[in-house]
Amino acid sequence: MEILWFLLAMGMLMAVLLPYLRRRRGGVRLVSPGSPDAADPAAYGFVRQELLDVRVPGPDQDLMDVLGAVQRSQDWRAASQLLAGTPKEGEVRWQRVQAFAGAASLELAQQPGTGAQWLRAWRLEAPKDAGGAQVHAEFLVHQAWRSSGGVGSDDHRIILEEARTACGEAALLAPGDPVPYITELAVARGLAYPEQQFDLLWAKVIDRAPHHMGAHLAALHYWCEKWHGSRDKADAFTHAAAARAPRGSLLAALPLFAVYEHLPEVNLVRGFYQSAVVTRAVEGALYAVHSARAEDPMLAHVRHLLVFFLVRCERWAQAMEQLRHVDGCVGALPWSQNPDPAAEYAVYRALAVAGYEANGGSPATLPR
Repeated sequence: MEILWFLLAMGMLMAVLLPYLRRRRGGVRLVSPGSPDAADPAAYGFVRQELLDVRVPGPDQDLMDVLGAVQRSQDWRAASQLLAGTPKEGEVRWQRVQAFAGAASLELAQQPGTGAQWLRAWRLEAPKDAGGAQVHAEFLVHQAWRSSGGVGSDDHRIILEEARTACGEAALLAPGDPVPYITELAVARGLAYPEQQFDLLWAKVIDRAPHHMGAHLAALHYWCEKWHGSRDKADAFTHAAAARAPRGSLLAALPLFAVYEHLPEVNLVRGFYQSAVVTRAVEGALYAVHSARAEDPMLAHVRHLLVFFLVRCERWAQAMEQLRHVDGCVGALPWSQNPDPAAEYAVYRALAVAGYEANGGSPATLPR
């Protein structure tokens, strides 16, 4: 009996460790990161790990310039001006609101009691500013997930109730803007809105932005949380959205996000990443990426998740192609769920480079 337990334990250990080893089909010898034979991501012009930007999924220079200025000066006015000039249609406004809120939450975590004074001043000095109200509501959502009691605690629920009130106030200040309702989708997940109540909220979102990728991702998190890991509701939601998506929409990639949300903690199924479910979702996401506008602000989100799956699927050349587009910014799933997003991304990047070179690739053969 003891030997059975030992074998099971060893099998689970290998299942956890194998995805992080540099390898290829056919048993090419393993190389450690310090080995002179190890592949070097820097040879491809990739950004050093310590310089990777964890705040955003892709470049937004205007946002980075303003965020840097706000944090240095603690003056909120530049942030207000940027959001006032950002159209409510599309995804950019939602991403910028998220970035400001996330930066304020992180600043407060690093400097308890004194951080993010600029956001406090923004709300006190300009209570009718729609951008400030939206950032504050999103900030409260971030704070709820950072609460000391953890998810499900009294603190978590109290802060989410405050966030729900803030979403309502933000919506009144910006009629027709979907962002406050998209932020409330995260509140709905945390407070476990009944399905009927969620449907009413979702109707407000799609009335304003029927093809908003960020909104669909937020709704997907609700369905995954609501049904405690059951795939049926989430799959039905993502496949329906993908089927209705207009040509060029990244909603065709939504099923891949659903697959990610339902990944097992430990995968003991040989060939899982070559399964039909994963393959279909990956192909759908690749199709969406190839069909999308180059300037689509959600494109980087899809590319980052594709890197994760393409590496796991050992599709090295395709993984390198995605890395070529997104390297430098890593503020997206799946890296953002790790305490050190840059380190997690760097592991997968190194695996992609090693696999690419083990199969004959080189910096000279990677298209530019």
